[in-house]
Amino acid sequence: MSGSTLEWDASCSTNGREDSPSLSCVRVGAVSYLNSKPLIEGLGNSLREDQLVLDVPSRLADELSVGKLDVALIPSVEFFSRSDYKIISDACIATRGPVLSVKLYSRVPLGDIRTLALDEGSRTSVALTRVMLQERYGVIPELIRLPLSATTKDANTDAVLLIGDRAIHPPLEQFVETWDLGAEWVNWTGLPFVFAMWVARKDVPESPLAQLLEQSRNRGMNNLQQIATREAKPLGISEETAYNYLKDNLHFQFGSAEWHGLQLFRELVGQLEENPVLSQTKAKH
Repeated sequence: MSGSTLEWDASCSTNGREDSPSLSCVRVGAVSYLNSKPLIEGLGNSLREDQLVLDVPSRLADELSVGKLDVALIPSVEFFSRSDYKIISDACIATRGPVLSVKLYSRVPLGDIRTLALDEGSRTSVALTRVMLQERYGVIPELIRLPLSATTKDANTDAVLLIGDRAIHPPLEQFVETWDLGAEWVNWTGLPFVFAMWVARKDVPESPLAQLLEQSRNRGMNNLQQIATREAKPLGISEETAYNYLKDNLHFQFGSAEWHGLQLFRELVGQLEENPVLSQTKAKH
């Protein structure tokens, strides 16, 4: 699917009014992980195939920033970086406890981490890991890229961050410590953590898209078991694991508590030391 074939212009509005856009002109980007499935349940029925792009969060953010998408489910940290972005829906991917799909695996005690391999799929999880290590341990590690196709064994680093579907599968090696980043954040701050939300550029009209996105979320919430049954086998996990993950580990409503958690995260990200230059993954030999 391609998200670059359509252009938003005046013809996308009804009678020239910006508050009544035609959905035929909207380009939507959604995360391809299991955690996004409840947010896009049935969404494809309201959009053409070339209007809905499924990809990893970081790539969706890049597509939105250059105008190839009009709205996207992007990492929350990407929202901080642009003054021309707006949140257009109360549908989000958040957690109020253990998240299961964002984990830090360390081969050394957390305070001794000097090198960290980062899953390139999400910049929010990267920022959260850096915040937690710096705030709680004073650790500012060298950051190493971990390609999406790599495993923990491919990284010769003190620790490895994995996100998304592959983080649900325990790595085939032993680690000294493992952090579930959702649980660590909630236990430390007492607030939920927002991983991603629907964001658009400010020049993109919201209606009726915002309502459509919320309807998809509500539909997904009412069909968690069906989604789990459909998605579990391709991911190599049990239906029970998929269902419990969607029901117990994730929260899909952006409320006041989520807003406060997001604002605190924004402040802490702003206090981070300058990001070291990312090196290429160091392969074990």
